Amino acid sequence: MNFAFSEEQEQLRTFVRQFLEEKSSEEAVREQMATEKGYDDAVWSQMSEQMGLPGLIIPEAHGGQGYSYVELIVVLEEMGRSLLCAPYFSSVVLAANTLIHAGDDTAAAAHLPGIASGETTATLAFTEENGRWDESAITMSATAAGDGYTLDGTKMYVIDGHTAGLILVAARTGAGVSLFAVEADAAGLTRTPLATMDQTRKQAKLEFSATPATLIGTDGGGWPVLERVLDLAAVGLAAEQVGGAQMCLDMAVEYAKVRVQFGRPIGSFQAIKHKCADMLLEVESAKSAAYYAGWCAAELNDELPSVASLAKAYCSEAYFHASAENIQIHGGIGFTWEHPAHLYFKRAKSSELLFGDPTYHRELLAQRIGI
Repeated sequence: MNFAFSEEQEQLRTFVRQFLEEKSSEEAVREQMATEKGYDDAVWSQMSEQMGLPGLIIPEAHGGQGYSYVELIVVLEEMGRSLLCAPYFSSVVLAANTLIHAGDDTAAAAHLPGIASGETTATLAFTEENGRWDESAITMSATAAGDGYTLDGTKMYVIDGHTAGLILVAARTGAGVSLFAVEADAAGLTRTPLATMDQTRKQAKLEFSATPATLIGTDGGGWPVLERVLDLAAVGLAAEQVGGAQMCLDMAVEYAKVRVQFGRPIGSFQAIKHKCADMLLEVESAKSAAYYAGWCAAELNDELPSVASLAKAYCSEAYFHASAENIQIHGGIGFTWEHPAHLYFKRAKSSELLFGDPTYHRELLAQRIGI
């Protein structure tokens, strides 16, 4: 069994990295994170029309390219490396995955082609004010009304929730947790951008008041779909974290080579060598975890739930440690607003908490393997 990337996958990596180095430079990231929308329409159009990235894992029958999750891992790693400001994670990893795995051909045919072409940006509204990620945390109510449903309640920390054209919502009916599609201009929907520590990934508060919604999948059958989507999202986020951690390591090593103190490069001092060596060990281990999880996601095998939690827990800690050590190695300049180190530190912290922190996932892993 070969877990190395194929030549075509490495070409995809090179292609995406070249594009992001040009379009998602530090200057571009700072410019976009300062806007309320949070991304550049022109760059999103290029990603969609010229590169076809939003349709990467969407089946060809629905206008996508039909690639596997391994290709998505490659792309997400590069996006994490460059801190791309775009509604890619929300539209593809969260919304498209939900539609693909919901088993609703009508909903898939209605929404996936728009996501694949980039015309529709979408997201998944799951978390509520309790901030938890388990099934019992979903308390929002859905009530049957005519041919559809109405939703009442509040969703918090919705990634790109203030700009998404389509919102997939987890709510509870009499039959249990169900999934619903809500249009951005639906009556009774109020969307409020949230102030976040990590400005490169926008979040929003969504308030629903008798908001019309369309059921996706079966009534009461939402949780098994969500459980799988959250595992796939954890794997995707782990790949992003690996990209960011590698960038932190590269920045730290480069600085250690050129910064001279006491007449010699600081990289020649044992303390700095040890920091860089520890970072390298953790980053390489994180890659192994994320890549194996990506393969499990592509195969949708029985290992996916446990490996997804393992990868999310390990990659979260590896990225946060790498981003913190990067600041330490840079010394005083690393603490300043002008230096990019803090952008990675904040993304590392927000990613650590997204979809559950390492402690949550270690507990989940223990449950899933029967400890």
